[in-house]
Amino acid sequence: MTSNPNTNIIYILLGSLSLVLLYKTTQKKKRYSPLPPGPKKLPLIGNLLDFPTSFEWETYARWGKEYNSDIIHLDVAGTSLVILNSLEASMDLLDKRSSIYSSRPRMVMVKELMGWDWVLGMMAYGDEWRAIRRLFNQEFHQTAAARFQPRELKRTHILLRRILDSPDDFLDHIRYLVGSSILEVAYGLKPRSSGDPYIDTAEVALASLAIAATPGAFLVDVIPVLKYVPEWMPGAGFQRKAKEWKTLALGMRDKPFQEATKQISEGTVPYPSFTSYSLDKLDETEDKEEQKRLIQATAATMFAGGTDTTWASISTFVLAMLANPEAQKAAQKELDAYLAPGELPTFKDEPFLPHVSAIVKEVYRWKPVTPLAIPHLNTEEDVYKGYRIPAESLVMPNVWAILYDETKYPSPQTFNPSRFLTPSGQLDPSVQDPEVAMFGFGRRICPGKYMAHSTVWVAVASMLTVFDIRKKVDEKTGEVVEPGFEYVSALGYLPKPFKASLKPRSKYAESLIRSTAQGIDD
Repeated sequence: MTSNPNTNIIYILLGSLSLVLLYKTTQKKKRYSPLPPGPKKLPLIGNLLDFPTSFEWETYARWGKEYNSDIIHLDVAGTSLVILNSLEASMDLLDKRSSIYSSRPRMVMVKELMGWDWVLGMMAYGDEWRAIRRLFNQEFHQTAAARFQPRELKRTHILLRRILDSPDDFLDHIRYLVGSSILEVAYGLKPRSSGDPYIDTAEVALASLAIAATPGAFLVDVIPVLKYVPEWMPGAGFQRKAKEWKTLALGMRDKPFQEATKQISEGTVPYPSFTSYSLDKLDETEDKEEQKRLIQATAATMFAGGTDTTWASISTFVLAMLANPEAQKAAQKELDAYLAPGELPTFKDEPFLPHVSAIVKEVYRWKPVTPLAIPHLNTEEDVYKGYRIPAESLVMPNVWAILYDETKYPSPQTFNPSRFLTPSGQLDPSVQDPEVAMFGFGRRICPGKYMAHSTVWVAVASMLTVFDIRKKVDEKTGEVVEPGFEYVSALGYLPKPFKASLKPRSKYAESLIRSTAQGIDD
């Protein structure tokens, strides 16, 4: 039986008409859907006067409660901001609809004037982002990242010895641990024991990035045309800063890579690294210089993405032990019972030390290193829960609000690792793991999360094994020095300098620390 051609044409026309009507209905729905709730907007400037510039995550969380919505909208002089105050909204949009929520905003000051456009975390979604992400995934997926653990462990033992020799400088020693670990893993370079130029340059460069990336810090991000204002004009001080800070950013990106490739070519590089592994895999059929450029950007991204965040987590751990000495005692009791005499923790011990892991999880939750994640940019207009999300909105998951959700974490202001433990002392799988939020969402999830976590975990376990962490006592007055528990509000949530006492738990602990120096290069 043959079909009637006219009937087929009618079916095609009806199908096409249905698609057109569906498209128009969808567009109409988008056009007339309300924006998410938020503070009242003024003509022209919108919410510019309401826009918080410090500890923004707390203000956004408060607004979410005031407007009874986990999605908040602001208009800052024409820029659409959408704040996601719940894990559900963050996963629904940034993960399930990642095809349109994976790009990044323009960030004129940081990317165009200061030259940070090579950093994976700030790069717009596209071919270059995918190429760098692929390099990261090749060398830092969960299995591959394990081959760098011996270097991380040795660097942790160096941290213990440094704290033993000069305990008052523990914050500097933690920073050296993080910087030296990344320098070895990313480039294979042996760090200097003090005043390493690559670590020092990275520290200063990242400090400038933290300032510039703070929302509202520079008007040029709101009015991009200001980037063309010459630096000699009144009010153009941002141009002079950008010029100075760009030198730091490019020095951080270029100098260690140049030295690493030189030593690799000469056969003198001390350790295998991400750079050496990646150079060994160069595709002979592709542009070699372009491949090297991508490897260079990926290695430098490790410095940019891992230094401050990992330092903040380990430093927060020390501060947390001052807030909850009972948690410290419980973890030390566990370590003493599990570890054989003469042993320090290793990565293989993690599944058997739930109290230590609970402390690490609570450190992540209590003071999340990125309480407000770097904004995503949606490339298409969308509708969610009946609200219209304009195209090219800055969509920001409020990690702090997610990890301070009282329905998931009762008394969230309190540092309480036991919230992650069952009555029998095992990790409780029913409690939401902070890692669901702290390492990002969707296609933008941190590719270095396995290395970052392993560095934090083994440092925490090792320090608990050999040190008692207590409040500092003033030697002159005999009074206890109370920590301020103060943090800097910037791109990262970093603790301000504080004092603490880190002393060996016993003479045996001291000898155990000293024994790590045998055959170990510092």
